[in-house]
Formats: sequence, structure tokens, C-alpha cells
Amino acid sequence: MNRPGAQLTVSNLHAFYGESHVLHGVDLEVYPGELVTLLGRNGSGRSSTLRAIMNMVGHRTGSIVINGRETLTIAAHKIARLGVGFCPEERGIFASLSVEENLMLPPTVASGGLSVDEIYSMFPNLKERRKSQGTRLSGGEQQMLALARILRTGARLLLLDEITEGLAPVIVERLGEVLAQLKGRGMTIVLVEQNFRFAAPLADRHYLIEHGQVVDQFNAAELDGKREHLNAMLGV
Repeated sequence: MNRPGAQLTVSNLHAFYGESHVLHGVDLEVYPGELVTLLGRNGSGRSSTLRAIMNMVGHRTGSIVINGRETLTIAAHKIARLGVGFCPEERGIFASLSVEENLMLPPTVASGGLSVDEIYSMFPNLKERRKSQGTRLSGGEQQMLALARILRTGARLLLLDEITEGLAPVIVERLGEVLAQLKGRGMTIVLVEQNFRFAAPLADRHYLIEHGQVVDQFNAAELDGKREHLNAMLGV
């Protein structure tokens, strides 16, 4: 670990919710422009890894270096200001605000955020619904809005938690196209994803997490040789 140039380096990360010890020494690194997946069954610790990186757990130990800076003692909102965008599984959009109001709300954390026009070009559904309240959006539209909102901030490291869960195949396909576009723009993406068929074609590398630990890692070229192992581990 700690090879030079990593945008995110997690070393010996332990995390706790109260008395519950949920991560047991996670090690991973992500390089600029990569899309890396965290694979594993529900409850394996994938989402907790993202939340721990954002300092949204009860307690954490180890090391989390973002853009060369140790962040273990930094508050969550200050981690966002290092150019990290977190899209949680619950989406967290403001139901009483319109699409456009939701987009305008987050503070800019870095230059280079997408303009509203660029967002609408990437997400035509949101342009059509720009005056609609969050409560009136479909699940897919809410997910698009949650992702679009962090793209407005200028974040270059995106932590995305189960963005395809429960969505129609046509929306899932569109989200895949968007992730490919973001990767093309040089953004770095860490993707927690249950839908391995969605994630596999997009990813450069994969980390397999079980019982709060990384138990395997491999790159896209090694994927075919791992399929039997993954089927057993993930039930895909």
C-alpha cells in the first residue's frame, strides 16, 4: 500500500457503530481516473467502508489518505471539501424542493463542477422534471438527481452506494452510460454495487469484501478467471 499517486489510500481501517465492530482492517487504494468496485454480500461491510471514508460512522481507526492528506480526524463536511462526493443508498434529496432547487443547493467544493446545462444534457429526464418536487419523481429520477447533485459541486472522487438498486433496466442502462462519461472526464469512482453485471464492464479493478475485510482484489483482465469464485461468494 501507499504507492505514490493514489487519490485514496485506506490502510488498516477499523470502524464501529457504538459497540458494533463493522470493519476489521480494510486496505484499499484507488488511483485517479479509476472506477473501482467494492463487491460482497449485503452486510459484508461495503457501504460501511464508504461511510467510514466520509467519517459517518461512530468511531474509526487506521488511516484514510485523500489526495495526499490524512483525514482520520477530519469532520465529514470538511472531507467533502477535499473534493469527495458521496451518494448514499438512501439518496438524501430534499423532497419539498424542486429538481432545480436540489441541484443549486450543495456548495461548490472545487472548480470544474458540471453546470446545470451540462447536468440536463447528461440527464434529460431531470430537465423535463426540473420544476417538479422531489416527492413527484420516480425512483430512477431521484437516483439521477442524487448523482447529479454531487456532480455540481466539483467533486473529483465519487463514492456511490448501490445506485442501481430497485431501478428499471432502462434507468440502470442510462446510469451505466453516465458513469462511463464521468470516467471519460477523468473522475475517480468507488462503486458499491450488488448488480455485478452492471458493474463489471465499467470497472478497472474490484475489491471483494467479506465480514468487514478485503478478502480478494483483482483487475478487469483477471475477471474471467474469478467468475466461479465470485458466483460462490456473491450468489450471482
